[in-house]
Amino acid sequence: MTNKELQEGEYKLFRDFLEQQCGIVLGDNKQYLVKSRLGPLMHRFNIATLSELVSKTLSPFERQLRSAVIDAMTTNETLWFRDTYPYELLKKQILPELEKTCRNLKIWSAASSSGQEPYSIAMTGLEYQQSRPGAFSLGVSILGTDISNTMLEHCQRAEYDALALSRGLSPERRSKFFEDSGNGMMRVKDFARKNVSFRHLNLLDSYTLLGKFDVIFCRNVLIYFSPDVKAKIIKQFAQSLNPRGYLFLGASESISSVNNDFEMLRCNPGIIYRKKV
Repeated sequence: MTNKELQEGEYKLFRDFLEQQCGIVLGDNKQYLVKSRLGPLMHRFNIATLSELVSKTLSPFERQLRSAVIDAMTTNETLWFRDTYPYELLKKQILPELEKTCRNLKIWSAASSSGQEPYSIAMTGLEYQQSRPGAFSLGVSILGTDISNTMLEHCQRAEYDALALSRGLSPERRSKFFEDSGNGMMRVKDFARKNVSFRHLNLLDSYTLLGKFDVIFCRNVLIYFSPDVKAKIIKQFAQSLNPRGYLFLGASESISSVNNDFEMLRCNPGIIYRKKV
């Protein structure tokens, strides 16, 4: 066994730890993922073997290490305007409907990762407001939450390199919404950041203090949870939405078997869920 391999018993203990802490369920054949995600932490924390790293992670006294491990295991790649259709639906169907409510607009990006999703939502909202002067005059607020403090710091800096900007962002939007930050990075302009805030949240915890939302994005996240945890999260989403509020999930995710608080709308392309009255 090399210093980057785990025995079966150690892997099972780590799987149980990860599911208990953040709801993520690792399959029997995901040892390679643990190795690739946790390997860099061995050097950072001066730990000789992956086995020792996992052992220390299981200790409640190793708070810094535990936080770094959860960060590493929950960080996912993301894109600007991922899959396109959710943002087109937001702009062409949902925002015109919500504009009639004459209240401030509240949108939640429930797994904001490095910030592309909440900032894409903000840009979509701004494009809509620019096409309809006076829309949402009482304000727009977008909340991004994530379990990873490292990712939240990234979100708040709002700085991205050329590779990140090349993934889903058109030259027109790059010119309109970004500026050179002077360090080889591009930063989201102030006017596109001002309505976006971020906070730490574990989706296993209560959402009550977040308030009520008109739209929730939680895309490509539920696939990592067990059916019971998935059902709990969807139930809490329903409680966090205003009547007839909307829920965006990933293209391959479905909630029809775990919850009846929503009606499914086929939008061609894509599917969206609307909270029942």
